[in-house]
Amino acid sequence: MSDTPHTPANRPARTPGHTPATGTLPACLPDPLAFTPVKRAKSRSNGWNAKVQREFIEALANSGSVKSACKKVGRATTGAYQLRRQPDAAEFAAAWEAAMTHGMLQVEDAAIDRAINGTEETVHYHGELVATRRRYNEHLVMFMLRSRLAEKYGDGTPPGEKGAVGKMQLRRLKKKWKAKWYKKWEAKLPEKRMKDAARARQIIDDKFEELRQKALTRREYEWRALSRETRDAYRHYQRLRARDLGCDYEEESHLPSEETIAAEQAEAAALRRRRRNAAEEENAITLPPPVWRVEKEAMPEESGPRIRTLKDEGW
Repeated sequence: MSDTPHTPANRPARTPGHTPATGTLPACLPDPLAFTPVKRAKSRSNGWNAKVQREFIEALANSGSVKSACKKVGRATTGAYQLRRQPDAAEFAAAWEAAMTHGMLQVEDAAIDRAINGTEETVHYHGELVATRRRYNEHLVMFMLRSRLAEKYGDGTPPGEKGAVGKMQLRRLKKKWKAKWYKKWEAKLPEKRMKDAARARQIIDDKFEELRQKALTRREYEWRALSRETRDAYRHYQRLRARDLGCDYEEESHLPSEETIAAEQAEAAALRRRRRNAAEEENAITLPPPVWRVEKEAMPEESGPRIRTLKDEGW
């Protein structure tokens, strides 16, 4: 094979029983030129007459590109698409699709050629051509193998389930699965809502209890920090308030009594006293006994003649 794609004229004939391995192309390709051109109301020099239509379809089959085909016949692409949308352009649209099929076969042949023979690249050094090399695209090779030999190298998806048909079937299956899942979800919805509500209620109750305990702890700390006179004045205010409102006076149970506060204060004072005494004992300076004195070490007696020097203390 070469990089030049085959045209419908020089393409080898396909046998009637041959089916491409991709499963997307028909066994016998229709002739793109076997169609009835669209009749035009007026004959213009730059219009789409029957001759221009056939030349366009032939160029489209050879190139596989609408833009290239329009450029070859000297017409604009917008005019080609407008002609295809005409009410009596069914055969022209069918010929268009057949020509695109031939063009896709050329693209396929070119891809297979690049996968087998690779592409030639030039190597330049200091602006001069020094060598050529051939690069092979392994990703393209695997793509062609998966497309041509899907049973052996594919992902297990049958050829008929690929492309637009496979996507439509996948959408139908997803829609069916979603409907089944939504039905089960609706059946479990009341029970789930009850569980969620109970869980949310428990979380809210725990949060309120945590806040209440914090408030009681702060209230008890502030109550201990008040003086005895202030605490008595507050109790007197509560009694007067209960009398004026005509209700019974009840002391707040979370606040410690005066006996408890007095015992705690006495214990704290005793602890501070013990710590102060321990610190004083640790830092106290001990005096020597009354008969304490430094005894000088006895000097050894000299056996030989004594030689006195300037550093001799007994000089």
